[in-house]
Amino acid sequence: MTVIDVNQQMFKSRRANWDRMEYQGRDGLDTTLGMAALYTTTPAWHGLGNVIPGGTSDVQEVLTLGGIDFGVELRAVRYGFADEVRVMADRHVTVRDDTGDALGVVGSRYTPIQNRAAFEFLQNLVADFGVIWESAGATRGGRNVFVSMRLPETVTIDADGINDEIVPFIAAINSHDGSSPFRVVATPWRPVCRNTERFAVNDAHSNWSVRHTASSTDRITEARRTLGLSSRYFEAFADEETELARTEISVAEFDKVITDLWPVKEEPSKRSATLTEQRTTALRALLDTETGRVGRTAYAAERAITGYLDHVAPMRPGKTMTEEIARATRLVEGTDDDRKSTAHKRLMTLTNR
Repeated sequence: MTVIDVNQQMFKSRRANWDRMEYQGRDGLDTTLGMAALYTTTPAWHGLGNVIPGGTSDVQEVLTLGGIDFGVELRAVRYGFADEVRVMADRHVTVRDDTGDALGVVGSRYTPIQNRAAFEFLQNLVADFGVIWESAGATRGGRNVFVSMRLPETVTIDADGINDEIVPFIAAINSHDGSSPFRVVATPWRPVCRNTERFAVNDAHSNWSVRHTASSTDRITEARRTLGLSSRYFEAFADEETELARTEISVAEFDKVITDLWPVKEEPSKRSATLTEQRTTALRALLDTETGRVGRTAYAAERAITGYLDHVAPMRPGKTMTEEIARATRLVEGTDDDRKSTAHKRLMTLTNR
């Protein structure tokens, strides 16, 4: 393996003709090649990426449109000490083969799972090589890559009542910097408001992961058994959401759930009290909107909370990205999954009162 200087690659300057807008996605959706690395079949609320209505089953086309048509190589780590260059025997740098950018430093057993392999893994998982790809792209300069496919069957919540439709997806999420394993997750998505409804239900498996080793992508049988092609997860998801849709909730009960999710100190500062008031006002407004559509139920409350987390909650995107890119990145990486799971569990307790 070729030796590479980590310091030079980690901090090397970008091409001189890039303007400020091209830098903004560096820590969010990847803009290394000059535009947001994202392919999707549906225009996203953040307005980023390449939109192909109806999608495509061509893996190479998605790799190109999603900005992830690059490989990852391992290079040796070297450092200077006492006027000599030394090489770390048990560490390697993961490097993009298109730009030479360093993505991370990993251990000696780490084996890159290439971007194309994520597509092949999902194809093998569902035994369908003509699948239409829903989305694909990269975040954080290519350190994280995602691919998603839509499952053919939709999920109906409370068919005899509100008859709400949820679209089921399977997504593969990969890292090239050693920060996380290769993951496959079941991801319910609600088209009417573009909320990501990803949370754990009824002990049904909604995710599978494996470390980056030489045999990692050979474990299709294990992944298929664990996920059960996610049928159990989506069945449990529909059952629990239907229970929520048939459970009324008062404003006081909704406020209690909000307090559980965002605890308030006994003597909050003026700024904290203001933020709490603004959050409560925003959440109540979202609840009113959802109530007009599906009734004053725990289901409406959950939709309000996921909508707030996905689209409204304030954030500090930093100097290197826009708010739209920051929100898109949080959705892809599942940053708010734990809080969504907590909200779901808390609201499920109301179905037994």
